[in-house]
Amino acid sequence: MTNIAGRVREAFRGDQRIDPDALIARLDAVRRFLTAVDGLLPDSELVPAHTLVERAGTRLALSRDHTVVALAGATGSGKSSLFNALARLELSPVGVRRPTTGVTHACVWGALEGANRLLDWIGVLPRHRFVRESALDADDETALHGLILLDLPDFDSVQRSHRLEVDRLLGLVDQVVWVVDPQKYADRVIHDSYLREFHRHRDVTLVVLNQADRLPPAELPRVLDDLRRLLDADGLTGVPLLATTAIDPAGMVGLRTALEGTVAERQAALRRLAGDVDTVVAALDELVGSARPVGGPDDTAVGGLNRALAGAAGVPAVTEAVEQAYRHRAGAATGWPVVKGWRRLRPDPLRRLHLPGPTGDRADPAESLVAATSVPDPTAAQRSALGLAIRAVADRAAADLPAAWPTAVTSAARSRLGDLPDALDRTIAGTDLGLGRRPLWWRLVGGVQWLVTLAAVVGLGWLVLGYALRALGLPALDNPMVGQVPLPTLLLLGGLLAGLLVAALTRPVVRWAARRARGRAEQRLTAEVARVGEEYVLAPVRIVLASYAQARDALRDAARR
Repeated sequence: MTNIAGRVREAFRGDQRIDPDALIARLDAVRRFLTAVDGLLPDSELVPAHTLVERAGTRLALSRDHTVVALAGATGSGKSSLFNALARLELSPVGVRRPTTGVTHACVWGALEGANRLLDWIGVLPRHRFVRESALDADDETALHGLILLDLPDFDSVQRSHRLEVDRLLGLVDQVVWVVDPQKYADRVIHDSYLREFHRHRDVTLVVLNQADRLPPAELPRVLDDLRRLLDADGLTGVPLLATTAIDPAGMVGLRTALEGTVAERQAALRRLAGDVDTVVAALDELVGSARPVGGPDDTAVGGLNRALAGAAGVPAVTEAVEQAYRHRAGAATGWPVVKGWRRLRPDPLRRLHLPGPTGDRADPAESLVAATSVPDPTAAQRSALGLAIRAVADRAAADLPAAWPTAVTSAARSRLGDLPDALDRTIAGTDLGLGRRPLWWRLVGGVQWLVTLAAVVGLGWLVLGYALRALGLPALDNPMVGQVPLPTLLLLGGLLAGLLVAALTRPVVRWAARRARGRAEQRLTAEVARVGEEYVLAPVRIVLASYAQARDALRDAARR
């Protein structure tokens, strides 16, 4: 008997004791995982994790001085008889009808008051709770102080509500004692639907072959060996396997010793929760994998996105207008003063797009509140190119992620697609195109044009005055000569020719400067459009990638034991 007790205690002790602080840290890691993936992964995949966090928090907050052990088995396995034999009272009904146990019964070793909150959470009705407090003075009962033993309904009951109740309670108890009988120990239902699912809870699982007295002594070892083979196939290698009989006190020694060891260690609840964490982490690992994504999409995808955004924002049309506006304004500043008025009658190209005019200010101050340019709307081809560029960004960013994440990355990349047109329009309207100030050389050339024009006007006036005097018979003016040419004529012709020459020399310079202004405007607009792409497309993608990294690290922490 002593050897049996030692082996059972060693089996339940596991590799090491569970540190409560380490377990709480693992649960917190699962909670951090759920926070990181909130709204990114399908909720159906996260239900077990949410359930674990809720149940574990409640279980740890309730009594740690009690250990909840459930007797689970099929109809006719004799678990109610074991329940009564362990309690040494007739608490749970025993019979041959199907199902025998319809509701869960609980027996508490110790004061019932300390276990009531735990039983309320488990869902055992008060009228089905019993206590062994009156017998605690006996040494054999004192060893079970703190035990809450449950007799569950039959899991193969014809009533579906009984099976649902069993499934619910199996997720709440600290330890499960599976009761099988010699006739149905190999039944596929218990192995496929239950025992195999508990392979991560080996430390809190015990299997008993009940009604061993019905087997000939020579057959018992063979049946136990066959049952052990089945348990190994279920992944329950090392799980204690005992033979019991409720009609003989000697046949209850092994089971009772195992329960005493469980109660004494106060580790069953922690080991059960640790096993639950292992189960949840194993399921979540498929959602996370081990990919290590970079900080965001690669440069090729980002470059394609920026080009597509520039096309959709009308950057080519705006830069062309900048070049034309530069030439228009330069011509007005450096051309003949005589024809400047005619040039001003032509609309400024940027004004036509509701962009900053010659002074750099808007025509209407109210436009500063809600920017609304007249830049042409993007064509169908440009909209399609933008959609493909956004998809390429998402695909490149999620290339190495597990299957559950590309959808989240794509959704993030497209999450603000409806806001892009207004954002791009505001950006175009608010970008400094570099035409707000007049270059110094414009003023110099304009000053020269005024001088030569003034010279031509003086020469013209001088000649007109001379003709008027002669027409009136007055003495003619003595015009100074420059060589063989009268000074008034030289002033008139020289001013006109100089004006033409300055205009001819200035025109190629204006074209060259206009192209440079266009290039500068294109750089500024492209940079501003890229900032819109960063905010409205790339930033949401990077948030998802950061959430993935956080989820991966949290799951890695949750997997550590």
